[in-house]
Amino acid sequence: MKQILIIESSPRGSESASRSLTRKVRERLEVQYPHAKIIVRDLAENSLPHLDRAAVEAMFALGGDDTESTQSALRLSNLLTDELLSSDLVVIASPMWNFAIPSSLKAWIDHIVRPGRTFRYAGEGVEGLAKEKRAILLLSSGGVFSEGSWKDWDAIEPYLRRILGFIGIQDIQIARAEGMNIPALAIHAIPKGQRAVEALAI
Repeated sequence: MKQILIIESSPRGSESASRSLTRKVRERLEVQYPHAKIIVRDLAENSLPHLDRAAVEAMFALGGDDTESTQSALRLSNLLTDELLSSDLVVIASPMWNFAIPSSLKAWIDHIVRPGRTFRYAGEGVEGLAKEKRAILLLSSGGVFSEGSWKDWDAIEPYLRRILGFIGIQDIQIARAEGMNIPALAIHAIPKGQRAVEALAI
């Protein structure tokens, strides 16, 4: 493994459950792949712009004026897609906010899911261009959504699996810290999530 991309999205710093799982994963990765380059894209510390007209025109080849804002948007999207495409493994850490991902993570996704870069239209379907890569999802939530009566409310795992599969990443593993807002479960949530990280096939 030559390069690993880590995407952080929680703004809670050291108090973040998802970041605690990232630290555990990184410890394992640094031991197993000591020569791998690790790129950390922290969306809370360095937020990405949401797509505006200039970005959409640049990324989706819709024409429009060749302005500095258009070229700037294209350079940023190229940088982000290059980081992804040159990595063997992408680690995405996300809290659940209102049953979905933070908008900062959605902004990153909107920049890297691009025709001609990470997918292409082929015949009557779509071919992902980020093949032969692996992904690890590190998810945290106030409730328990991996099983039980609230499972249908989980929009994070299905969405991230679908969008990564769309660009060609099928090998996806997950570790969760769940029940952070449930008193009886909160004390065990992060340790249980860290044990799940230890069980990942890295």
